[in-house]
Amino acid sequence: RQPASIARHCCPTRGAEGLWGASAPPLGAGCTCARAAAVPRGCPHFHSPAQSASECCTAARALPARPMAGPAAGGEGGGSRAYGAQDDNACGDTWHTLYPATINPLLRSMQYAMRGEIYLKAQAMKAAGRDVMYLNLGNPQSLGQKPFTFNRQVLALCVGGEALLGDEAVCAALPADVVARARELLKSTSGGVGSYTDSRGLRAVRDHVAEFITARDGTSERCCPESIYLSDGASGAVNMCLTAVIRGRQDGVLVPVPQYPLYSALIELHGGQFLGYELDESHAWGFNMEVLEESVRAARAKGITPRALVFINPGNPTGQCLSKGELQQLAAFARREKLVLMADEVYQSNVWTPERDFVSMRGALLSCEPDVRDHVELISFHTVSKGLQGECGLRGGYMQLTNIHSEAEGLLYKLASVTLCANVVGQLAVDVMVKPPLEGEPSYELFAEEQSALRGSLERKARRMSAAFDALDGMHCNSSEGALYVFPRLDLSPRAVAAAQEAERAADLFYCLELLEATGLVLVPGSGFGQKDGTWHMRTTILPPEERVEEVITKVSDFHNSFMAKYS
Repeated sequence: RQPASIARHCCPTRGAEGLWGASAPPLGAGCTCARAAAVPRGCPHFHSPAQSASECCTAARALPARPMAGPAAGGEGGGSRAYGAQDDNACGDTWHTLYPATINPLLRSMQYAMRGEIYLKAQAMKAAGRDVMYLNLGNPQSLGQKPFTFNRQVLALCVGGEALLGDEAVCAALPADVVARARELLKSTSGGVGSYTDSRGLRAVRDHVAEFITARDGTSERCCPESIYLSDGASGAVNMCLTAVIRGRQDGVLVPVPQYPLYSALIELHGGQFLGYELDESHAWGFNMEVLEESVRAARAKGITPRALVFINPGNPTGQCLSKGELQQLAAFARREKLVLMADEVYQSNVWTPERDFVSMRGALLSCEPDVRDHVELISFHTVSKGLQGECGLRGGYMQLTNIHSEAEGLLYKLASVTLCANVVGQLAVDVMVKPPLEGEPSYELFAEEQSALRGSLERKARRMSAAFDALDGMHCNSSEGALYVFPRLDLSPRAVAAAQEAERAADLFYCLELLEATGLVLVPGSGFGQKDGTWHMRTTILPPEERVEEVITKVSDFHNSFMAKYS
């Protein structure tokens, strides 16, 4: 879409008053724009009085060559020229610097499945009045999850500042620990939430994060606040790290397949090589050391230098939880192959299987033999968006550095300084995540009640949805040990695959598009995450309100049975 002020400039003959003067020819009069005959009404490239200048037909950028007549074609006799994505001057568009053919090609080639074709179709359906449920993102509060009362009370006081904290009636109406925390946090700023902080984030918050990490890992080695960088969600920190890791096309990053598409997108954007290592679905999506080793060998045979190893624990989209022994295997592998470990641990509070406690990579690394413990570079990520917080929109997160060279750490600080600091409200959200109310404090009882109810609901939904999908003919679903998703495999028939090919879609994308049309449920196809050749999957969150879970299951089941019968 283009704003009307830009869209009006598309035609080289008509122009617009503000650009060409009041003598510009009227709309449609004498227009020689080659696109005019090739695009639909309602698009500003269709130069007729019925056009809607507020909408732009982006498909016009890729239209095939058509005859042109008049001055725009270079003479009265006309001619032929292509005006697709390779032609900057098509339709007289000579003044844009940012144009499909001239914009950064890495941005063009970058893909992000979470908001691709299905999401755009869902948006159009919703605009047309259809009931749509977005199960494509781990976005808890958009599906009705309530924030913790303590968190929002502290943040509200911090944002309100002295206008609230100076009001005795307001402070008297809130628990004393809420008021005390807000005062402590505001005192740590240089002027409230509207002021910049150190580029690593507020020292008071980093102190609390360090205490949280030390207690979580149960080791004698204290986490240092200087090793912590607060960020705009975990994604901001991941982007920083990949900026540092990737030097050019010769550098690769090992990423699990299936993977969260953030990694493939950012690796492409930074000009690196995505090196996928397939997880083993038949063994609860565990990793296989032989597969990892082969991925490294194959990359080096092509002249690619593996630089980092990403793993997601608990897994997204796969939901598996790694044991301490598995993490130590990864650490030893990273030591042998000289790889930076990037530990995506944003779902560390989302573990649903009693026999699978979360173990952090930092905790596992510190219990390795000295040669591994002291020589593996580790960067770990966490966020307020996931876990039990679900505060996606506040954009709070952090990364913690272990065994990173001091000068490299200094360069990361320089990189963080470019954006000055992470948003301050997000930093404060990290604080209330890592330092919740303690037993005996005024807010503890309500916080514990809210946390227990939420955890119980998520556990029930994870079990129910996994079991329901696994029971369907033509669908298999491993139980979700952690995270916020289930990721069933679709056993699609040759007829279904052929129909998808005819529609020029991956088979699971074809399935999910038809599911959306039939049910209004927005899911993500496995092809958006990467998957073993010849397999098809879909991912859904476990986040719909508990009272609507059976509705979701029924809609998916009815559609699936109908789809399988249609293409049997």
